[in-house]
Amino acid sequence: MSATTEPNVGIFTLGGPLTTEPAEPIEVPEREEWALPNGFAWVFPGEGNRGGLVRPVIMADGFNLGRSRLDTLYQGLESGFPFISELRRRGRDVILLGFEERSASILDNAQAAEAAIMRAIAEQLGDARLVVGGFSMGGVVTRYALAHLETQRMDHRTGLYFSYDSPHRGASIPVGVQAFSHFIPFPNNFAKQMNSPAARQMLWRHYDKDTGKVGVAPERTEFLTALDRVGNWPQIPMTIGVANGRGDGVGLPDVKPGEVALRVDRIYPGTTFYTQAQGDDATAAYLNRRFPKAEKTITTSGFPELDGAPGGTLHTYKILADAMEHLGGKADLRHEDVCFVPSVSAVAVRDIDKQDDLYVNINGLAPEESELDDFLCSSTTTAHTAITEELCTWLMDRLPD
Repeated sequence: MSATTEPNVGIFTLGGPLTTEPAEPIEVPEREEWALPNGFAWVFPGEGNRGGLVRPVIMADGFNLGRSRLDTLYQGLESGFPFISELRRRGRDVILLGFEERSASILDNAQAAEAAIMRAIAEQLGDARLVVGGFSMGGVVTRYALAHLETQRMDHRTGLYFSYDSPHRGASIPVGVQAFSHFIPFPNNFAKQMNSPAARQMLWRHYDKDTGKVGVAPERTEFLTALDRVGNWPQIPMTIGVANGRGDGVGLPDVKPGEVALRVDRIYPGTTFYTQAQGDDATAAYLNRRFPKAEKTITTSGFPELDGAPGGTLHTYKILADAMEHLGGKADLRHEDVCFVPSVSAVAVRDIDKQDDLYVNINGLAPEESELDDFLCSSTTTAHTAITEELCTWLMDRLPD
């Protein structure tokens, strides 16, 4: 480590199970590849489907940095539960949709989704309705794409739209963690991810590296306006969604507000991240570096207790702690996981800015309170986009004939 600067710990990006290499590699079968505007797709025919697409299911990749790694996505979709294999066994043609830049604007990546839909229609044999959706932000990309096609009076021939732990009402990355990405005295991938167009559109609250303020990014306001302009949701297909978080109002009971989540020493000494608390001027993080010398306290006002909320989780602090230790730091890690996509956001029943809404018992609400036609929350808290038999079976049982 240089005596004049702290090390560049921003060598990582935050991502869920579908963006990480599986412990045991799974062989990816032969497939056709499509080149698309701002993206590409891998096509896996369903069992017994010869000579063309018969019952296409388009599934879009989610948020991270860089080009989609569809081999990793495929393996993630076969881990925990063999989702792709089961779809193909049921005669579904699986089309994995990837993006040239996963952190690009949702509107830009929606162009890839629209092109994939139109190509599937052009190559399809028969008249089965399409299934279109995605994982994490991929569910928001395809939601916009279908709605936009409808406003253009283009027949997308889609019978079912689905989302898998998608942040319909926004996602949460602790603002202290966002701020730390820009506190690292080097350009780094983590900061690039946190400041990307997609992050600024997706995150409920964003840390602005230029002003140091926490608020709604203008890109999010612009995206929500664009979504409203196309009617918010596609109107023709049935819309369904699943959440990796629970629906009974129970989140992460061990993640209590205002506690130390991670404290670092040796490098960035004394830097401390706290779990999100309510109230004004709640300390989210204390950031310290020796070279070049700087310190900063990050506070929030009017936030609910997001980190322990019901929802799909990310290994946010575990990933950060591992990066610190890899470069010689000492990490006192108290909470590996925090909520990333609240359940109420994934099934579109509430905004996430109020404590009571964030922790509402979704199972006790009238079904019509959701903007989706049907939805399911996980019976246990699971990682964001974790592929589980419970959620996948529920989805597959609702695919149109």
